[in-house]
Amino acid sequence: MTDNGKSILITGCSSGIGLCVARGLDARGYRVIASARKTADVERLRDEGLEAIGLDLDDSESIRIAVKKTLSLTDGRLFALFNNGAYGQPGAVEDLSRDVLRAQFETNLLGWHELTCRIIPVMRKQGEGRIIQNSSILGFTALPYRGAYNASKYALEGLTDTLRLELQGSGIQVSLIEPGPIRSQFRANALRMWKQHIDADNSVHRARYQAMADRLEKQGPATPFTLPPEAVLKRVIHALESPRPRIRYPVTFPTYLFAFLKRVLSARMLDRVLMATEGSGKTGYRVDRHRRED
Repeated sequence: MTDNGKSILITGCSSGIGLCVARGLDARGYRVIASARKTADVERLRDEGLEAIGLDLDDSESIRIAVKKTLSLTDGRLFALFNNGAYGQPGAVEDLSRDVLRAQFETNLLGWHELTCRIIPVMRKQGEGRIIQNSSILGFTALPYRGAYNASKYALEGLTDTLRLELQGSGIQVSLIEPGPIRSQFRANALRMWKQHIDADNSVHRARYQAMADRLEKQGPATPFTLPPEAVLKRVIHALESPRPRIRYPVTFPTYLFAFLKRVLSARMLDRVLMATEGSGKTGYRVDRHRRED
């Protein structure tokens, strides 16, 4: 491996996109600091030969310690931050308690914000840096039973757009990556969070929840358009190495499609298309003639 002299901190490296990007950038010569919440995952990353640290995005002290450890490993410099660690909380909006919605934001938005704000002064001092936020197609397109995740990603996109404007002239470049369906543990984790936090038996959405659970438990790709995490790695590399990184990087066909449709259709017409698409199963959501399913 050739050391290119550039270091990057990556969150959410236990599996999926984070693990793929950590491996790919390490092979490309980056000084990768891979982070994960669980001690067992950190040890597994280290056994694989990666430099790994513990980082719980729900814990301010954990974030502080993780930044300190990272900078001690990289001699006080950090070229890039890839915010990736997140989860999806399924459930109808009316079934989301305040605590459940708050927890979604703590991990998917507030933890990222706090970590980023601790890294920005380092990048300002260097006069350069790259901040890459892993958003989602659900950061600009709403789908039923994804309200908590939709809200966290919509908020992330707004906060990131503002940050990009405020960092102009600093040498720090900010990019959003917007994946659609990617092969990962996302569905399995979503199913676990749904069972833990949603009282499905006493919900008016009970029948639809059962259909949703059946889909989340199904093995194999979520949709015909599901791509491997290497598709995201490719965009991360461009965001790191291009002299003019893009503001947004769509990943997978559904992301390109719905970004286009959102520009050209009225909101009401887009709603119809989304529901019809759910009926076809092309986004991994299904609707039969009698009920809609997440």
